[in-house]
Amino acid sequence: MALHSGSTHQHPAKGSHHRVNPFLSEANPAAAAEIRPPCTALADLPVPAGAALQIVRDELLLDGNAKLNLATFVTTWMEPEAELLMGLTTAKNMIDKDEYPQTAELEARCVTILADLWHAPDPAKVMGCSTTGSSEACMLAGMALKRRWRAKQSDPRARPNLVMGANVQVCWEKFCNYWEVEPRIVPMDGDRFHLDAASAVAACDEHTIGVVAILGSTFDGSYEPVEEICAALDDLKERTGVDIPVHVDGASGAMIAPFLDPEVVWDFRLPRVASINTSGHKYGLVYPGVGWVVWRDEQSLPEELVFRVNYLGGNMPTFALNFSRPGSQVAAQYYMFLRLGREGYRAVQQSSRDIAMDLAKGIEQLEPFSLLTQGDQLPVFAFTTTKDAGFDVFAASRLLRERGWLVPAYSFPENRTDLSVLRVVIRNGFSDDLAGLFLEDVTRLLPEMRRIGYTGGEGEAPRKEAFHH
Repeated sequence: MALHSGSTHQHPAKGSHHRVNPFLSEANPAAAAEIRPPCTALADLPVPAGAALQIVRDELLLDGNAKLNLATFVTTWMEPEAELLMGLTTAKNMIDKDEYPQTAELEARCVTILADLWHAPDPAKVMGCSTTGSSEACMLAGMALKRRWRAKQSDPRARPNLVMGANVQVCWEKFCNYWEVEPRIVPMDGDRFHLDAASAVAACDEHTIGVVAILGSTFDGSYEPVEEICAALDDLKERTGVDIPVHVDGASGAMIAPFLDPEVVWDFRLPRVASINTSGHKYGLVYPGVGWVVWRDEQSLPEELVFRVNYLGGNMPTFALNFSRPGSQVAAQYYMFLRLGREGYRAVQQSSRDIAMDLAKGIEQLEPFSLLTQGDQLPVFAFTTTKDAGFDVFAASRLLRERGWLVPAYSFPENRTDLSVLRVVIRNGFSDDLAGLFLEDVTRLLPEMRRIGYTGGEGEAPRKEAFHH
């Protein structure tokens, strides 16, 4: 939830009015002159539905175009049938499993489908749930790691720690802050932009509750080597007896790798992987917000964290931080699983990757740019400017925004703050045609980018924390 200090919009003085098109007044066109939007205080009287809709819709025109947003991983397009289904199920409260048992059933089916997709030993016996997104899912997984570690400790004063790379999403830093866990963040080193096996093990000790491996870094779209990290931790256990589980943050990659990279071993095929999360509202292809977290078995989720609710005459386990939320996203996730199947998901994700890789090649052919990644893992690539470009990534981002393209420019964290990049995320609904238009605009704007030169991020908000999911 975002924190706001209040609207910066100057509200008209008490008694003044907002001029509204008379056609928007349902009963009395003359009364349209009395309408005043509540910028900082509620108006005394209601307004016609049409007038309220038009006022809000007009203000939202100032937002960016979601289709041209190359910054977000979040789904920006669904079929009309999916949108209809979501509208029909918005009033259902996910937490009321006794009142909406079939919605709860769809949630349980989705958990089992994901467990099967991620090669759980017994998909019917995993523990898992939907969440409002991967951030909540990560919090739940982190809590389970801490409780499992605490149960083995004889010293109640021992302080737990969590090992992760500097490319983790901000939710993991929040988890460590909220639940009093020491974050052991492994910095980037040279051209290593994420966690590797050697650096992960070097940061571990007997008080490490787990290692977080990212399947799809938000910095550049690359996979962390989960199998190698698990093998190194297996060796650590053999040498020292210290047994450290792995959580895979697959916010994006857990819905890409099963379909496009089946040979990559990163999931429950590795016994050391205790839990996995993903965002249904990213490459799960559902509008926000829905996430999922799955534990490999009942032993991986401590029983004391699970609550039991009455469900169809029996008890149903539940584990979540959020309570009341609409059932529409869960219904939409099940719709997407039903609608696409394995082959449909493979085709959609392959199309996104193909567009990302082709666009990356086009960018690479432009003299002022140099690629960090190719878009061949997540459909995401990062690129920077060459030394003789004559401008920086912040100038490029600013000019592209004037054309409607939202492309984030940011500096890398500790040890590589010298590197600033642009990142492009390709999602379902972003076509070859749009990719061609984007490349044309980048090419056309190069002279203007050189004219602006080096802005050094001037005017940009300082980046003090990791990305949100």
